[in-house]
Amino acid sequence: MKATPNIPTVILAGGALAAVLVGGLALYGTGSNLGNLVATGPCAEAAPVAARLAPLARGEVAAFDASAAPKPAPAVVFKGPDGAPTDLAALRGKLLLVNLWATWCAPCKAEMPALDRLQAELGGDAFQVVAINVETRNLDKPPAWFKANGITHLTYYGDPEGKVLPAIQSAVGSTGLPTTMLIDAKGCTLGVMKGPAEWSREDGKRLIRAALAPAA
Repeated sequence: MKATPNIPTVILAGGALAAVLVGGLALYGTGSNLGNLVATGPCAEAAPVAARLAPLARGEVAAFDASAAPKPAPAVVFKGPDGAPTDLAALRGKLLLVNLWATWCAPCKAEMPALDRLQAELGGDAFQVVAINVETRNLDKPPAWFKANGITHLTYYGDPEGKVLPAIQSAVGSTGLPTTMLIDAKGCTLGVMKGPAEWSREDGKRLIRAALAPAA
């Protein structure tokens, strides 16, 4: 004799499945709704640019970590070449490669000539290398090191109050120097490099040019 299905159980199971599906749609949304969600926030437009950079993190810049979800860069204040306070917002409108360095950091000094060459070749209205010295003592030493080592294309920035280093390291999860952030023209972090790189070689220039390229 053929068994009769337990109708209430079948209905209950079907109802539970439907509830799960509806709940899933409510949580994740449809494809169009998801797109709308992604397109919100101050750095939504930076996401596809960061995604475009990810496969270019190779060779000399293999340690570059493109942001999966770009966020506004930390609002840090430091000193300009004239000693007056300035910040990253004052430089907004161009792509920034923000590098934290110190004269007691050997890898920092080793990569500084490459950053200087990168600024010489690609720097201008659309791009700038922003090297911020983080030393709080012997403040005449870093600019003197610039001069002695022929660093002529980088503008000298310093943080004698020691506030930039902890703010940026906390924001990007870095614990050492050099730490370098790539920030777009609207102030959104496209990615971070923890450690030195030969930025003036083709791998580094390819990454910067890709960040400067207009959206497809």
